[in-house]
Amino acid sequence: MGDNKDADAFPWHLGVFDAHCHPTDINASIAKIPDMKAQTLALMATRGEDQEMVHEAAQNLGPKGTTLDKNVRVLPSFGWHPWMAHLLFDDTQFDGRTTLTQDERRKHFDSVLTPAPSDDSFVKAPEELVALSTYLGQQREYLLQHPLAMVGEVGIDRRFRIPTPWTAEEFQKRTMLRTGGSREGRGLSPQSVSMEHQLKVLEAQVRLAGELERPVSVHGVQAHGALFDFFNKLWKGHEIESKTKAKRRRAEALEAKNVAAQKDDDSPPATEETKADTQTTTKPFPPRICLHSYSGPATNLKQYFKYTVPSKVYVSFCMEINFATNGGVSKAEECIKFLPADRILIESDLHRAGPEMDQKLEEIARKICDLRGWSLEEGVKILGENWKSFVLGSTDKQQEK
Repeated sequence: MGDNKDADAFPWHLGVFDAHCHPTDINASIAKIPDMKAQTLALMATRGEDQEMVHEAAQNLGPKGTTLDKNVRVLPSFGWHPWMAHLLFDDTQFDGRTTLTQDERRKHFDSVLTPAPSDDSFVKAPEELVALSTYLGQQREYLLQHPLAMVGEVGIDRRFRIPTPWTAEEFQKRTMLRTGGSREGRGLSPQSVSMEHQLKVLEAQVRLAGELERPVSVHGVQAHGALFDFFNKLWKGHEIESKTKAKRRRAEALEAKNVAAQKDDDSPPATEETKADTQTTTKPFPPRICLHSYSGPATNLKQYFKYTVPSKVYVSFCMEINFATNGGVSKAEECIKFLPADRILIESDLHRAGPEMDQKLEEIARKICDLRGWSLEEGVKILGENWKSFVLGSTDKQQEK
């Protein structure tokens, strides 16, 4: 058992990794990353305005090719957050057009916002709407440019409301202390994005992650059951078999091949070696999933860890969300104690890089080590290996140097 008192030296030298953060929201803070104690930060894009910023940060501070080393300070992740899902429109509903007229903007907002707007403030807002197909093409391009890049932040949220739309005058007077596209001090409207539209945007991105075999960082707030149901639908037909069932299925297939071979004297009997199916097919789900700042109960979490689930599921925790309220603390502690040791990640979820991010990472690492009974050195090593496994999958030993 470890004794993780505040006076204990924190072992930064072992490598500390942030599984989810947003420093491009305050883009000036990117310059502070090389001086941070944390080794590598997973930078999440969330909307149209920050995709290129994440790309640029990765070009300067990210991995070269598919190798991770101590010089890799950021790992890019490209995604569109559910809070901004209304700024994407389904161009298949508009005959494939990638720009909309005022009437078409009105139709879009009426269909994806709930309740439907009572005036034309959203229609007249200067914010650009992006065709879903256009965004997916850009996302694909970024992912291909960065072979280790992830998909994120994506997900669904039943709690949030979107900010009041900008007027043209307000839009011009923005101070831009934060990267454009964020709330920037605006009040909240009565509207939220319909769950149907959120799921459409999420599914398109998750399927791309499955095609390119990239891990995904997923947001889920007050929608834990819906999020599991979403992934469960994509997993359908790809579930992992029990060893007994798999052995029986292989034996039946082997017998069927041998019966067929008897009809052709030139065909050798099937064996375990000749029966393997060498075809590979694109899966509609990602190989690895991180439930970012998971805030649900452990009872909901347990369904992700059934042996039949074909994605490898990780769960990350942060001080800002998981340990901010009494109710959150009890749920987080229960989940951390329940999880397999190799599926726990830490994150800051902060919007500014620098000393505060380091501090929050240290706090959450200490908290998890205390709850699991790990010494700091043991726990930091485990959390670091978990991050590498989430990012790289089973090939981490070949790719990491």
